[in-house]
Amino acid sequence: MNRLALPMIRLDNLTLGYDRHPAVHHLSAEIPAGALVAVVGPNGAGKSTLLKGLAGELRPIGGRILLPELPAGGLAYMPQRGEIDHSFPVSVFDVVAMGLWHEIGAFGGVSREQRRRVRAALEAVGMAGFESRPIGSLSGGQLQRARFARLMLQDAPLILLDEPFAAIDSRTVDDLVELILGWHDEGRTILTVVHDLEQVRRHFPTALLLSREPVAFGPTAEVLTPERLARARRLSEAFDEHAHECHIEELTVAVAPDAAAHPHAHDHGHAHDEGHGHAHPHPAAHTAPRPRRGLPRH
Repeated sequence: MNRLALPMIRLDNLTLGYDRHPAVHHLSAEIPAGALVAVVGPNGAGKSTLLKGLAGELRPIGGRILLPELPAGGLAYMPQRGEIDHSFPVSVFDVVAMGLWHEIGAFGGVSREQRRRVRAALEAVGMAGFESRPIGSLSGGQLQRARFARLMLQDAPLILLDEPFAAIDSRTVDDLVELILGWHDEGRTILTVVHDLEQVRRHFPTALLLSREPVAFGPTAEVLTPERLARARRLSEAFDEHAHECHIEELTVAVAPDAAAHPHAHDHGHAHDEGHGHAHPHPAAHTAPRPRRGLPRH
């Protein structure tokens, strides 16, 4: 069986939000193992909320999140920067070694072999020799490289990245993109929140366009059309922050076994109120093969 046809993530009429106020409405999709997906949309579209839900940090208001192919401990989540206190006296080595928590626990020691792996991960992100530096002394780009090194040590089949390229230099962005593409070549499933649409067009074969609701999901060229981007903007402008949860008939979407070979996406509007439509894409996730070398696991 083609492993790309196996769903790594299944979303059944998913609604996520805060204090019963939905931030993402009625999202149904199946994402196969090995997919590389850019999550895009206007500011406040629910992109970070979706990743928090997938990571288990936010419980659904409605619907379900299913991860049928995910082994225990098989998810690595990198939120937006801010979870590290720069004033705390901790070294780069110690921060990166936190990626081994699933092996050593909260209070376990780091073995010689694990120390070698931490150094190898730092070298892979261009941070060799920074092991003893205080984390607070790093630039924004250096800190993001260290966070990627920590993520690398988790060796997870499912990776969630929330705005990993925000506020860093262009060379670091290019290097981190290469790391992500290397993980994709290894067969990992990756969802990344990205703002730069040109970057999405260049590197991400599949895109999920959100605007509090699903607008489109499928091959990037079919998702990032002027019409769909304009629809996302209109939905964002019309959204009522204080709206209560709405209810529509649940839509179940299946990925056909040949979905990777025949990608398509459909946009079906279901109006609730004037200026507030709900689009339910019929996604067939697509992962185009890439002529790139996979990065060695550490």
